[in-house]
Amino acid sequence: MDQPAPSLDDLERIARQAWESLPAEFRALAGDVLIRIEDFADEQTLADMGMDDPFELSGLYVGVDLTRQSISDPAPSQTMVFLYRRAILDEWIDRGDVGLAELVSHVLVHEIGHHFGLSDERMDRLLEDAD
Repeated sequence: MDQPAPSLDDLERIARQAWESLPAEFRALAGDVLIRIEDFADEQTLADMGMDDPFELSGLYVGVDLTRQSISDPAPSQTMVFLYRRAILDEWIDRGDVGLAELVSHVLVHEIGHHFGLSDERMDRLLEDAD
């Protein structure tokens, strides 16, 4: 029997559980990161990222990373991590080798890595070294 795809609320619940399962020290260092779940990135975001296909972007960090923050900056903007439901679900189905909660956790941690100032390449190397 076919089941409906996980909703935005379902993915938000999974992301909250993933966040809560992270070590307390990691969450404390990350600070007040707002997690938003949307179906897809908007057209402007895709254009800014140089992407045409919204399925290519499963997550996005928005904010000033910790390595660039300064006490002399004007009021800081809210740090946000966007998780894009449809792209995540598409990857989950295509891969078939990972649970949805595991994939959501991976994307969330990856985007928070940007908050710590890590590049995609650096995070990929860290993940390879961890295997």
